[in-house]
Amino acid sequence: MRFAIAIPTDAASWRLVRRAEELGFHRAWFFDTQMLSADPFVAMAAAAMKTTTIRLGTGVLIPSNRIAPVAANGFASLNKLAPGRIDFGVGTGFTGRRAMGLGAIKLADMETYITTVTALLAGETIEAEIEGKRRLIRLLNPELGLINTRDPVGLYVAASGPKARQLAARLGAGWIATAADAAAGAALVQEMRAAWTAAGHDGTAREAIVLAGGVVLAEGEPADSPRAIAQAGPGAAMLLHRAADAALMGWPAMAGIAPELEAPVRGYIELARSFRPQGAPYLENHRGHLMFVKEEERRFITAELIRRTSLAATEREIIERIAALAAAGYDEIALRIAPGQEHAIEDWGRIRRAFP
Repeated sequence: MRFAIAIPTDAASWRLVRRAEELGFHRAWFFDTQMLSADPFVAMAAAAMKTTTIRLGTGVLIPSNRIAPVAANGFASLNKLAPGRIDFGVGTGFTGRRAMGLGAIKLADMETYITTVTALLAGETIEAEIEGKRRLIRLLNPELGLINTRDPVGLYVAASGPKARQLAARLGAGWIATAADAAAGAALVQEMRAAWTAAGHDGTAREAIVLAGGVVLAEGEPADSPRAIAQAGPGAAMLLHRAADAALMGWPAMAGIAPELEAPVRGYIELARSFRPQGAPYLENHRGHLMFVKEEERRFITAELIRRTSLAATEREIIERIAALAAAGYDEIALRIAPGQEHAIEDWGRIRRAFP
């Protein structure tokens, strides 16, 4: 099992990324959430210049944030700074879009976007629709060396539903999933590997990446300790934010609610009904998303919620759970690290050393 970090982007993220590299982490994924954090291409460029081995990827890029030729140029520019270490992670958009009151983009539009970006990076001349017009385009001057289109850029698709996984399979892309334990993730990874095989790819050769959050608890430390709230609480709050989106905006809930969690979820939804300005509850709902726990939502972030939505356990227990995810078929675990909690990388570094 390889280890990675997934971070809300900061122009100074290179410091954490460089430490992750020193600790033997394989990759760093940078959030593309323009209303909450910094630009991923800026942060990745800084990290590219401060590191030598760790891979750098958008985790995940939202197609509507920039047109495909600009994205292709951005990846080729990063590839000049870190040859062969750049990855194109992409999804239909969650917080980056919901924080503007928008739902996910259509899978068909994402597929067109991906094929355009990857074709341009391959040096192809393609027909693309720009401003409602079909035009032939290509990157015109790669021979000048201002960008790098020679070294490959990896492709990874964040896919929760079966149709999105089928798209990832058709494209032969790596897969980014979200799960906190092997029981929740084992069936999904087997379905993904079967989809790769059905699409004519070697299912065992494609990468399955699981995204998770959590905290390495000391013996006897409760899952809702102040430290646990700071490190694992933002990920746990994601379930509340999704539930409020579903109730108030009509967007898909994306996950079922366990009976044990129904009370805090209902309480948070009622709180969200009071969010202002009226008609835009998403502004307050997504403030702090995956970054910090808002004061008013703290009472809903219970120990049970944290345990069920993250790797919040002792070092021994976490090692067992990650080993189970590896046995289920995942190749990499990407661990979310919240702003201000960068020191948690040391705890996760100890966990990483337990895996060859």
